[in-house]
Amino acid sequence: MNLEKYKNHLFQNIKKQLSAWFDTDEAETVTAPELYRFLHSIKGTSGTLELRGLQQISENLLKDIDEDSRESWKKKSLRNFLYDLIELTYEYEHFEDKEPKSKKNSNSPLIQLIDDDVSMLILLKDALEEQGWMVITNTKPEKAIHQYFEMQPDCLISDLHFSHTSGFQVLRDLQEHNEKYFIPKIILSMKNDRETRIYAYKMGADDFISKPVDIEEFVVKVERHLQRKKIFDQSVLIDELTQVYNRRFFDRSLKRFFDELKRTKQPFTISAIDIDHFKNVNDTYGHQTGDRVLIEFAGFLKTNVRSTDIVYRYGGEEFVIIFPRTTGTEAKTKLTHLIKEFSNQVITSKDGKTFSVTFSAGVFMVEDETATPSNAFKNADQALYKAKNSGRARVETSEASSGSYRKKIMCVTVIDDDVIIRTMLNQIFQSMTLDHWELDVADFEDGHTFFQSGRADHNLDHFLILDGVMPVMDGLEVLQKIKKLPNSHLYKVLMLTGRKSEYDIARALKLGADDYVTKPFSITELQARIERLLKRGN
Repeated sequence: MNLEKYKNHLFQNIKKQLSAWFDTDEAETVTAPELYRFLHSIKGTSGTLELRGLQQISENLLKDIDEDSRESWKKKSLRNFLYDLIELTYEYEHFEDKEPKSKKNSNSPLIQLIDDDVSMLILLKDALEEQGWMVITNTKPEKAIHQYFEMQPDCLISDLHFSHTSGFQVLRDLQEHNEKYFIPKIILSMKNDRETRIYAYKMGADDFISKPVDIEEFVVKVERHLQRKKIFDQSVLIDELTQVYNRRFFDRSLKRFFDELKRTKQPFTISAIDIDHFKNVNDTYGHQTGDRVLIEFAGFLKTNVRSTDIVYRYGGEEFVIIFPRTTGTEAKTKLTHLIKEFSNQVITSKDGKTFSVTFSAGVFMVEDETATPSNAFKNADQALYKAKNSGRARVETSEASSGSYRKKIMCVTVIDDDVIIRTMLNQIFQSMTLDHWELDVADFEDGHTFFQSGRADHNLDHFLILDGVMPVMDGLEVLQKIKKLPNSHLYKVLMLTGRKSEYDIARALKLGADDYVTKPFSITELQARIERLLKRGN
């Protein structure tokens, strides 16, 4: 007897009931008897259909419910209670469709892939992600260049021929920046003559692969470039751009300062420093000017601190200074003076415009031998964000016990007509902890409801996960409306789409989606991708 149609019927009934509970306003709560009958039905049916995992989960959940109780469940509590069942239902439903992939996490190598041939883009993205690497995609070179500076990928792969520009122009635009950074760049091209290859290498390409692409060879070449990048990063202790120490050396140094604290009992102070409104500098004057600001700022810090103080570039526009044998009060006084002095310096952009910038700082004095390096830096970093949230161009001091600074709020919205997917994604975000973001999470079954809620107009950073195909208003229509909003620049959009929806992927990227994920997807891998986008996009 073929049980598949009965299994599908069970999945549809589960989704129908969950949708009735979570998508309607008919009832704010669900009674214990209702929940008991729902789980009891799943238990009996799943057992008959030989869905043993579903049967076991429903049995375990039933143990926590009294059929005769008058208890009522609020929707949020009910989502949390049923999450394991919801996730397993999704996995069962899509088991046959799923392709085995390597495990990814938020520290996996990040590859940027640029190609306006969406069929090729999909093929290469799938091949790379099967290796456990993360891939961000672009069909527009202009947007890709901005994303390159923002996300700082570990490898760049670009087609040579676009409708309005060329891969050579992409290389040219990145060349000045990339002289300071080691990021392997691979060019793909239908044109494979000697002159084209030589010119690509002269423009900064590290490799050249002709189309049609041999996928196996392509993957091996990318892997070799990523290995070289990893070895380079591990061996270099000086930041390529600013010529101050890098984050790797900071991690080593901090351990050494803790050892010295235990030996000498002399405190030292850590300061986390961030250039104010640095994104506006890049957007207004260009990334080359932004790089010059970083170089001048690093030089300013090195020149104006003691020879025993150590300056590091932690990442992006964030720096760290370790002040040996210095109290928090002494470090704060010094940094306050430096903020005033640096704000008076005039910086000239590439096109001759002048401007000035400020910076904010947080300090934490380390005097407790039982503290850990990671907690010490976290306290300094929290003080920094307290300074930024208090008006910038100032210094704040952290107290180890307080941790009371206001995180920046980010709206996170899931729009998908599948209640299973919405519930899983909602749970992922609710359980996610980010150092500097407080996530305001909501989900909607369609775009019309989302816009009616007024949430789209919030003047806050917004991370949107959007299903491509929905009734009432599909994902592409939602993207079109968002693109017209005055706050559209605050959005990051991750599109969920079917594996064969090539046209939808092309349209989504054209309309401003930052990335796409094909359904069905691995929850673990999707969570890692979300964390990477949120953390690297800060």
